[in-house]
Amino acid sequence: MVAYSLPELPYDYSALEPHISARIMELHHSKHHQAYVDGANGALAAMAEARESGQLGAINKLEKDLAFHLGGHVNHSIFWTNLQGHGAATPEGEIASAIDEYFGSYEGFQAHFTAAAMGIQGSGWAVCSWDPIGKQLIIQQLFDQQANTAQGTTPVLQLDMWEHAFYLDYQNVKGDYVKAFWNIVNWENVAARFDAARESSGNAMLVS
Repeated sequence: MVAYSLPELPYDYSALEPHISARIMELHHSKHHQAYVDGANGALAAMAEARESGQLGAINKLEKDLAFHLGGHVNHSIFWTNLQGHGAATPEGEIASAIDEYFGSYEGFQAHFTAAAMGIQGSGWAVCSWDPIGKQLIIQQLFDQQANTAQGTTPVLQLDMWEHAFYLDYQNVKGDYVKAFWNIVNWENVAARFDAARESSGNAMLVS
């Protein structure tokens, strides 16, 4: 059973230099992301075998395995497209207006997102998500690959704060990595994700 596969990057491994090195991108994509894909497929296969045999004693562990590895696959698949190698500038259009509305200013948003990234205890992600209940953008700290975010929110911008994402380039100076991130954000991708999330939530049946 193979449900998931490693997506190709929309750019070369060296495209994000000098902000993220080609070596990190190659390891991050071909090794770490591939491991999450393999883990998710492995968990699905083990669940299928458990159902067929009727031996479901390990189902709790397998559910946790699937949540972790599938979370890693989804997070990285979004993260790669959130990045670009030809300069980020600043957001424009409706995403810029939304950032001003929900965070006061782009500078306020940037400071909040940076603080969330820097404040993660252990491994995780900083995430800007669309909340379909409040109909607003919110910033969340995602622990590991799957914990601590509100159910039903849709990520539009993610920053990987696991050490494997930056240690070869920045060692333990996480602040420099986060500063570099702002130079390679693909705001067109973020805007497209924002538009899709709002449209989807408008068609969903939600109870507030």
